[in-house]
Amino acid sequence: MDLTVWRAYVTVCRLGSLSAAAAELNHTQSAVSRQVAGLERQLGVPLLERHARGVCPTPAGEVFRRHALATLDEADRAVRAVRDVRDGVCERPLAVGATPSLAAGIVPEALQGLLRQAGSLRWSLLPGLSAQLHDRVPAGDLDVAVVTDAPPGLPHDPRVERRFLGLDEMVVALPAGHPQAGQRAVRIEALADQVWVEDNDGSAALLRQHAARAAVGARIDLTAADLPGKLALVATGHAIALIPGVLTRALRADVTTVGLVDPPTRGIYAITARRDPHPWAAALLDQLATAFAAARPAHAARPRQDRPAPA
Repeated sequence: MDLTVWRAYVTVCRLGSLSAAAAELNHTQSAVSRQVAGLERQLGVPLLERHARGVCPTPAGEVFRRHALATLDEADRAVRAVRDVRDGVCERPLAVGATPSLAAGIVPEALQGLLRQAGSLRWSLLPGLSAQLHDRVPAGDLDVAVVTDAPPGLPHDPRVERRFLGLDEMVVALPAGHPQAGQRAVRIEALADQVWVEDNDGSAALLRQHAARAAVGARIDLTAADLPGKLALVATGHAIALIPGVLTRALRADVTTVGLVDPPTRGIYAITARRDPHPWAAALLDQLATAFAAARPAHAARPRQDRPAPA
């Protein structure tokens, strides 16, 4: 498949219009329409829905858009790397992966500290789920992955080094006007009649386990596609949600949080490859530990004895 066509499709999705995409790409609208139609023939499914205001991806089209965007980003990095070699710039870029909550807070802070130390350093940040990011480290796609041991936990892999950064206490995200807003901590029993929203199985498992210990249920009636969607449902009063404590400082203004008594926790780890680690990987791990300690200074420096880190 021609990446030029992929780029045209991604542009159409971003702008929601064939004509706007054609103008940005300096093509005719008919040319862009033919490119998308050819892509649909190759894949054997419709990728776009046409409506009065423009176009939007079909469910299959949205799946392809996400993968196409990642492929195009990687292709652009490959071109830049080759040009750097051509121009005599051989510095190895630092590829970092992080879960969405960590990518929204401590990881950018750690990278900022690293850049103050390293000066000019090329880097990239890829958000993803822990299991996916973990696997990309030994594959050589990532130099550092900042992940959690939330269910189902992290796999044992002798090809990687795992550094424990600390325990993150989960908190409850509430709409700003919620009756429980402003309290320091509540028991899960006080929220038993609430509707909850979740965006991933790991967080949902932590919530169910915590509720089960108190012999109450958790009504996870809503599902969000991602963390921003989850917080949007909270902000508009549709539900409340269990979220990582490290995310608190990065929340939107119309969402607040309340702690839980004896809260569920998850371990935060930095994963690096045992072989050929990036020259700046160790320094980044130190910056990550500093950023995490600043975000959650009350957390323990080691896993709890009753909740050992996975092997």
